[in-house]
Parts: sequence; structure tokens; C-alpha cells
Amino acid sequence: MALRDLIPGLRGDAPTIPVVRLSGVISAVPSPIRPGLTFRAIEGALNQAFAFKAPEVALVINSPGGAAVQSHMIYRRIRALADERGKRVIAAVEDVAASGGYMIACAADEIIVDVSSIVGSIGVISAGFGFQRLLDRIGVERRVHTSGRSKAMLDPFQPEREEDVARLKAMQDEVHAAFIDLVRSRRPKLASDPDLFSGAFWSGRKAIDLGLADRVGDLRSVLRERFGPNVRLRVIPTDRSRWWRRRLGLAAGSPLGLVDEALAVVEERLLWERYGL
Repeated sequence: MALRDLIPGLRGDAPTIPVVRLSGVISAVPSPIRPGLTFRAIEGALNQAFAFKAPEVALVINSPGGAAVQSHMIYRRIRALADERGKRVIAAVEDVAASGGYMIACAADEIIVDVSSIVGSIGVISAGFGFQRLLDRIGVERRVHTSGRSKAMLDPFQPEREEDVARLKAMQDEVHAAFIDLVRSRRPKLASDPDLFSGAFWSGRKAIDLGLADRVGDLRSVLRERFGPNVRLRVIPTDRSRWWRRRLGLAAGSPLGLVDEALAVVEERLLWERYGL
């Protein structure tokens, strides 16, 4: 038996395709009870996958979106590695690839979906809570002192100001325009639909009609079709679990931290529920 037959990924008749799973809400910092999807947590897995002796790299995506910068960092890293290594990238959408999750999917050269996958939501959203009436009800006075007029902009314990909301919306428009440009650059056969960049989302089959995805299928079947029935899939583990354990130790004794975590979990749950999940 030749050496090439003993090493996964080197057998000419049965290539091994590395698979990186990108699941969860995309966040800037993971937490003890919601590890999330961050650039730092999956960077090592991406590097390992693209170093693999394989003709292409597979991504399995299941994300309702989240932090815009983290989404873009992951997207750019995938494209940079693909260009450096000359690798083709295929993305398989599970339940949802929406907003930042869809931005990451756009890093692939081919996007496959299930007929019931949810795809799209090309837009920008900011969400939070307002607690000023709660403080009045329980008799608490909040004292905030700043040296800049906008330093306390959108403070959840103060009433919203129109000028602050206008500033936020202007920033959202800039981010949205960049998102649209990215999608157009990666998906050249987009249909002409007035709702395409409205933040709307669609089923997998409709997403194909709109040019947001390429075909219905599952990852293993598509790769078998391309490389033969003996193709192997190798899942590359991420280090999100280590983030989880490390953060759990840091947050355990902080009551304010626990309140923040609870609110974040509510927001995350609402984000998934927007897509019926």
C-alpha cells in the first residue's frame, strides 16, 4: 500500500473534504451561557481547514446573524484563505443563513440550501431596551455625567433623543450599503426584486430563484456527486468550548454580569424566533 493511501485527503480516488461548522448568533464576545460565533473562536478552524490537502473547503452554516463587524471579519478571512490557497468554498445552509449568517455564506463559491432553509435578511438592525420608566417606578435616580454631548447616546435608562436616533440610522445606512455591495460582488446573478435588500427573507427554494443560493441539496450528497461515492468529510473542531469554560469562571461572581447575560439571552432568543426557530 502506498503512503498516499494511508493519509486522509491524499487518496486520489477518495478525497477528504474539511468541514467547518459555523453555528449560532454572531457576537463580539462569547458568554458562559451563549458561546456564540466569533472570529477569534473559529479562526483556528478556518486556518486548519484551508491548510488541508483537499480541493475545496466546506462550510455548514446555521446562524440568524448578529454583530456586523464579526460577520465581515469571518467573511474576509474565508475569502483571503480561499484566494491564498486556491481553494473552492462550498456552503451548506441548515435552518437559517440570515443577515450576518448570509454574509458569511456569501464567502462561498456555491451555496446549497434545504427547501425549508431560511435565507436573506440583507439589512441592519439595532435593538435594545428602555428602562427609564422602570427607574421612576422603583424610585431610583440615575446620574450620568459626560464631557461630550453625545457620550451617553441611546442610554437605555434615559429617553431617546431624535438626533441620536437619526445618527444611528445614518450609520446603519452606511453598513447596509456595504452589505449590499458585498452581496452584489459575490452573487452576480441576482434577480431584480424590490425586496431583495429590504431585510426580507425567503425559503431556500425561493432564494435560488432570487439568485441568493445555487441549488437544493445536502452537503454529503453534493460532494459525492462531485468527487464520487467514497468522498470523506472531516469536521474541523472549533475552540468555542474553551471560550465558554474560560468566560464561565470570569462571570460567576458578578450579579450585574448575570443580569446582562439574561438580557442577552432574551435578545438572542428573539433573534432566532424571528425566523420561526
